[in-house]
Amino acid sequence: MSHVLCGLAANSALPAELVDRLITVADSDTAAELAGREDLTRAQVRALVTRVPEIAVRLVHEGRLTEADIDPVAQPDAALALLGEGGGPPRWAHLLAKDPDRARRERLAACPRLPADVVEVLVADVDVPVVAEVASHAAREVTARLAAHPHAEVRRAVAANGTTPPALLAAVLTGAGLPAARRCMVCDREEVPFAHDRECPRADCELPPGASCDGSHESTVLAVQEAALRNPATPAGAAAGFVDHPSALLRWTLAARTDLPPRVSERLAADPVPGVREEVAANPAVDGALLRALAGDPSHGVRRAVAHHPHVPLDVLVRVAGNTRIGPTLLPRIAAASPAEVEELARASDPAARILLAQRRDLPARIRDALATDADAKVVKSVATGPGLSEGQLRAMVDRHGSRVVAKVAANPGASAALLEEITRHGQAARKALREVARHPRATATALRACLVDEEGRRRAAGHPALPPPVLLELLDDADWQVVEAAAGNPSLPRAVMGDLINRLSPDAGSPLTRS
Repeated sequence: MSHVLCGLAANSALPAELVDRLITVADSDTAAELAGREDLTRAQVRALVTRVPEIAVRLVHEGRLTEADIDPVAQPDAALALLGEGGGPPRWAHLLAKDPDRARRERLAACPRLPADVVEVLVADVDVPVVAEVASHAAREVTARLAAHPHAEVRRAVAANGTTPPALLAAVLTGAGLPAARRCMVCDREEVPFAHDRECPRADCELPPGASCDGSHESTVLAVQEAALRNPATPAGAAAGFVDHPSALLRWTLAARTDLPPRVSERLAADPVPGVREEVAANPAVDGALLRALAGDPSHGVRRAVAHHPHVPLDVLVRVAGNTRIGPTLLPRIAAASPAEVEELARASDPAARILLAQRRDLPARIRDALATDADAKVVKSVATGPGLSEGQLRAMVDRHGSRVVAKVAANPGASAALLEEITRHGQAARKALREVARHPRATATALRACLVDEEGRRRAAGHPALPPPVLLELLDDADWQVVEAAAGNPSLPRAVMGDLINRLSPDAGSPLTRS
């Protein structure tokens, strides 16, 4: 591919006549960039599909191609894409139901509003994956018929379908009242007993890692149960019976349900597998008492889930924040804090509480300004990107805390051009700051040149419209392809240069700027 042409294809300043020219020489990579342009005319869309037919599917999904643009015989994948979006005439579905390509029939089975007779054709398909796809999307009348299907893979799809009647989901989950499945994808392919190697070297093998069958289709039965437990339509009573199941995967799945009795959640909160406890801690239905107990969990992941819970008690959140790496994010409980709680957090002696509060961007000016002068650099860093801070406040942050806050100050939307230039001269410790300067809308050419010494800063600066054209021309031959694409996509690239590049980099030009 030519990274220059890919960059040009995404360049918002590329004139219409050069878009036309680029379409005539586009390969699949360039076409993918062109397809993302919002200014493509209907004629250009059609020309692009003629040049690179496989791009039609994406253009359908983006609403750029309609029924009138598609021939279902010559463009079956595009026709399927439109059917998948709820468009296209019924005759297309009848045509594609007989397509010799199994993958196309599978995709058809996932389409909404299929004619009833097409559904019947697909239910009777000789390929189980097609029938399973029907079972995943069909209405309850069809899933009711397929719940007792002899193939376990079809039952798994029934278990995942939200329209399957709850009583039937309970039966699929427990097996009560249904005949045992007679086949699965494992015994269809291999002589049993068989356990699939997780590092299977066969390139043509379609079995999932760990799939196994000893005649009881155990791995697929487990997948059926997992799908049913994940389905919110499955009755909570039936699901709760799996609280002590030997499979950690099933207990993990069960822990995410929001309709469990408190006793079941409490049992799962004491599970020996940290992932199960973490799922309980993240469950929006658990109460504050259980979160308080999980706040002391030895697993960092569990404590972090407690911190992110929208209903965690505020004192518990502050305690967890003191011994858990949460990252620079606004937690739901902090976002919902009342004015009184905001005042309480702002006065807290524990800097962890003030750090959490400083992530809010709607604080009263008085509290925001107090946090901006906090003695703890982490608090200042958290508030530094927020709106409303003056030039003087931003400079005071850098003067007091230096490299610990300079990158966040550089990311502040109100940072001035002069301050950004000063930040680029802050020394080696300002490398992260260079990356923020490189994408700041107020960055000057001087500041952007300074950003070119950093690998990521160079990539971002190459696409900044304030970068001078002479520098852009140099970057078009950079060793880093991401820099090349960004420079070619820069709207400040002169139009004459754009045209010259397209002429030189056409497939018949053999330019050395074409990279693979």
